[in-house]
Amino acid sequence: MSDTSFKVIVIGGGIGGLCLAQGLKRAGADVAVYERDRTRTDRLEGYRIHIDPDGAKALHSCLPTTTWDAFVASTVDLGAFRFLTEGLHELMVLESDSQVAPESGPTERSHAIDRVTLREVLLTDLDDVLHFNKKFERYERDPDGMITAHFADGTTATGHVLVGADGVNSQIRRQYLPQVERVDTDAFGIGLKLPLTEEVRDWLEPPLSTGRNMIMAPAPYFLSISVFDRTTDRDDLPSTPGDNAYVGTAFVVRRSACPANIHALNGTELKKFIERLISGWHPQLRRLVAESDPDSALLVPYKTSVPVKPWESTNITLLGDAVHSMSPVGGLGGNTALRDADLLCRNLVRVHRSGTLTVEAIRDYETTMLEYGFAAVRKALRYQKQGLQSNKLAVSLSRMSFRAINSMMQHRSKQAARRTGPLSKARSAG
Repeated sequence: MSDTSFKVIVIGGGIGGLCLAQGLKRAGADVAVYERDRTRTDRLEGYRIHIDPDGAKALHSCLPTTTWDAFVASTVDLGAFRFLTEGLHELMVLESDSQVAPESGPTERSHAIDRVTLREVLLTDLDDVLHFNKKFERYERDPDGMITAHFADGTTATGHVLVGADGVNSQIRRQYLPQVERVDTDAFGIGLKLPLTEEVRDWLEPPLSTGRNMIMAPAPYFLSISVFDRTTDRDDLPSTPGDNAYVGTAFVVRRSACPANIHALNGTELKKFIERLISGWHPQLRRLVAESDPDSALLVPYKTSVPVKPWESTNITLLGDAVHSMSPVGGLGGNTALRDADLLCRNLVRVHRSGTLTVEAIRDYETTMLEYGFAAVRKALRYQKQGLQSNKLAVSLSRMSFRAINSMMQHRSKQAARRTGPLSKARSAG
């Protein structure tokens, strides 16, 4: 195919759709992204996102070098991941990638980045392919096999491939694959932000002042805490509109423990609801919730996609939450969407460059995507179920298991240090 004969239309400008657009544009393919937001600044809200090595590899593959460098410069080290009791007693500690393998490159490590900042990075140099204020309504298949997308403002766009990257409420999915279902997971998440001011730094103590902490209690709820701190005096880092320093908390609670009118509660009321449930927890945890910004409170019903059987592939496909949305517990959704974007990009680039059959390229993508995508869905549900375990005996056994694993890891770490210590000294002496 010639450079101008193959066009990809992407509906949705989230991280998956933008990553795909970056990769296709980088390869010289004709791509257009249609986003329902009115402007690029409509989404100036969000929390930090954890980009794991799968997500990092996908971004590295799709982004131009300068944009990839801007991404890396905008991230911070995740820090240690600690499992703690409600009294802040340590159960298990997983060191960050940079501590375990300091020699590893950025594609082999996990990263933390503010969601707003990540979106700004992904928007870099896409002005010529990105169309805002375009609410997708439906598509039609033309007699020649081309796909025409119709938008609420009366305009249309026609291409060889239509990609639904339009999130959990995907209109493309509803029209193309109405059999794909999303169901409740019997849980709500309540997000909060506490700006990391100097005053907060003075009273917030370890272990809550760094890294990630999962608070597990014998109750039908748990608390996840993540510190994001990108304050720096360096002048060479990209300027972005995202928050640079805050503590993000996610309180995950079983529906049966929630008031019937939880959807009607404002930020202050949601905070008071959490405070009542954790009234017996460590004072630092109670203060962390009490001093969080009520305007930052975000209530999210946790839903998940139901596994779907493979369908007959065409020149329409889906990626990310549009096909395999999952519980946010574990931070797998965004990384799986990036992995989708990378795989689909590579397959479509082959079509663009060699003229191979579009449907075969999409079938190959969908076969692989459904396997790892729904494996991530199952893993996220498993993490959520473990966190919401309220049976005291089960929680006690789980804590014993965590402590045993932690002891074993510390023992192995000490053994490794003893083995490498003399060798390192000998090499230094040599």
